[in-house]
Amino acid sequence: MADKHTLSFRTSTSIAPWLGISAIVILFDQITKIAIARMFQFGESLTVTSFFNLVLAHNKGAAFSFLASESGWQRYFFTAIGIAAAVFIVHLLRRNAGQRLFCWALALILGGAIGNVIDRTLYGHVIDFLDFHVGAWHWPAFNVADSAICIGAALFIYDELRRVRK
Repeated sequence: MADKHTLSFRTSTSIAPWLGISAIVILFDQITKIAIARMFQFGESLTVTSFFNLVLAHNKGAAFSFLASESGWQRYFFTAIGIAAAVFIVHLLRRNAGQRLFCWALALILGGAIGNVIDRTLYGHVIDFLDFHVGAWHWPAFNVADSAICIGAALFIYDELRRVRK
């Protein structure tokens, strides 16, 4: 009987751990954004290394400032996409809660999406502050939520490639 309980615990289909991971991402994302917003003026930059700066930037668009120069409708559009993605991800977590790597990927993406939705709702833009560069060429600034989404996407791709090989 003890083996049966141990087995069911290990293959738990609860989404609580995955929502917990998402909550940690959201918390870390929001704490870092608040700290940067309090320490920096808009556009202010602090050189950390020869290839990395901290900078306070506002992104009214999506990744790589896509649609950032539009009139404002994009705020609601990207907020709606983020909310729809979050609902769909929770659905996927419920259906696949026992698949660890897949759920790690989804949990990171969920936390990142909600972190950026919070910004769009509260401020009308996403707070970005991580600025990597080579010489004078800078990647678009990003944040913890964006990082979680990218890591989650990479895990998702890795998980899918692993499944195809089986």
